Amino acid sequence: MKINPSLPLEYQTEENRLKILGFWIFLGAEVMLFATLFASYFTLYNRTGNGPSGAEIFEITPVLIETILLLTSSFVIGLGIHAMRIGNKKAMLAFFAITLLLGLGFLGFEIYEFIHYVHVGAGLQTSAFTAILLTTLGTHGAHVTFGLFWGLFIILQVRKDGLNPETANKSFIFSLYWHFLDVVWIFIFSFIYLKGMM
Repeated sequence: MKINPSLPLEYQTEENRLKILGFWIFLGAEVMLFATLFASYFTLYNRTGNGPSGAEIFEITPVLIETILLLTSSFVIGLGIHAMRIGNKKAMLAFFAITLLLGLGFLGFEIYEFIHYVHVGAGLQTSAFTAILLTTLGTHGAHVTFGLFWGLFIILQVRKDGLNPETANKSFIFSLYWHFLDVVWIFIFSFIYLKGMM
């Protein structure tokens, strides 16, 4: 296949361009999923019953660490895509690996957070507030978990097959997914945690 130097590697074929477009459409569906969760949360956040409120259970330190880890991972994967575009496979793989390690750290703190919530009596069945809180956070956490496995497979494939239009396309699409998770987290941080702590 002839490489067009005016296009990034991930856009080299019509099929690749359509895959990227298709993934943007998929992300639109994901936006609707999280929009539904946020709408449910805003409806139920003050329905605490006999259970605790957000101000009683939220801890700022783990939430700040989670936010720093995820924001940093989003920046690092951007560096990985830049390295991919200039043909530096070694740097790209290193940046992707760092991204996944930061994501794993994020997940570790989220698991700690869930254990804390259950410990203080904020389980799924405690109240409507805790149910929608844990559902929203859990859905985002499940997406991060999926992303960790997906990213690992990308790293293995690039190591095996090198940088070519197919692996570059998969890597770029993965980076879009990871940035999306970061944007969702910013909404969670702003409208669930910060609002809940007030």
